[in-house]
Amino acid sequence: MRIDRDLGRFRDIVRGKVRRDLRKHMSSNELVGKQGKKLVSIPLPQIGIPRLRYGDNKKGVGQGDGQGEGPGQGQEAGDAPGEHLLEVEFTVQELAEIMGEELELPRIEPKGESQAQTTKNIYKGIAKTGPESLRHFKRTYRQALRRTIASGTFNPERPVIVPIKEDKRYRTFVPETRPRSAAVILYMMDVSGSMGQEQKEIVRAQAFWLDAWIRLHYEDVETRFIIHDAAAREVDRDTFFRTRESGGTLISSAYKLAIEILEKEYPREAWNIYPFHFSDGDNWSKSDTQLCIQLLRDKLIPWSNQFSYAQVDSQYGSGQFIKDLEGTFVEEDKVVTSRVPSRDAIMDSIKTLLAAGR
Repeated sequence: MRIDRDLGRFRDIVRGKVRRDLRKHMSSNELVGKQGKKLVSIPLPQIGIPRLRYGDNKKGVGQGDGQGEGPGQGQEAGDAPGEHLLEVEFTVQELAEIMGEELELPRIEPKGESQAQTTKNIYKGIAKTGPESLRHFKRTYRQALRRTIASGTFNPERPVIVPIKEDKRYRTFVPETRPRSAAVILYMMDVSGSMGQEQKEIVRAQAFWLDAWIRLHYEDVETRFIIHDAAAREVDRDTFFRTRESGGTLISSAYKLAIEILEKEYPREAWNIYPFHFSDGDNWSKSDTQLCIQLLRDKLIPWSNQFSYAQVDSQYGSGQFIKDLEGTFVEEDKVVTSRVPSRDAIMDSIKTLLAAGR
């Protein structure tokens, strides 16, 4: 139908517009804030809506200055066109695909399958009994036709076929359990006093896009959230982005808790593991940094598809931790780091973190 073709063309135009403005959308939490369970609403103020223009015709219907008096009078009319916001809904999967195209990201190849399995009904055959919801109408009609012909009551000039109970046939199925490709994302963030609200908003935007891209490649995705200052604890998503503490920073506390969660719940032979750590680069001491490196080298890196560290610049943070990681793991492909000096760098950081396709 023509309306379907027109809608398809419109979607292509909007998709191209979103792609051209992707850096702006990725740096803005307005998009994240409009996220529903399955859809994301994107405002596109640049798409114009047709407007009527009036000339200086002095005659005919509608003549006059058009300005009312008395109660209910609106604000004074201006001569500048207003800005019209058009909101278009995309699925998170569509946005991930647009990002992948624009950033030229390689597809992720899952390395294992989850022990958590899914059950699917596989239809295997036909039976004479069963629930009406599984009645096979074609087979039932065929059986009724055979019976009618065999009994000699079939009239080709008036071929009325009425199935009876003995004619009914039903589909049979067998529940089949299959493994599903699965991933767990571990988000870790420093919430000490040096990480302000702006830094958390940057982390929130990055987490949205990282989540969307990984979910595009796996049937099952679980997310866990760890916050830390001098101690670490697991929290829900909302608490993760809202909490701020005033204490110092021991990064190793987050890595220890991540390892504990993985050991208890996510066997590495079955799960694709993605730890993401966000910090401004401060750590309490060199000895704790050495402990972090040991925990990474011995467990987190070998267990993970990739360990990612994104350092969000803060006026209070020293920025040292990224230097320690890069200096230690310079030849380790599974360790990826990025610096995020401002919101404008979110898109570049995401591309760096996802460029390897692990």
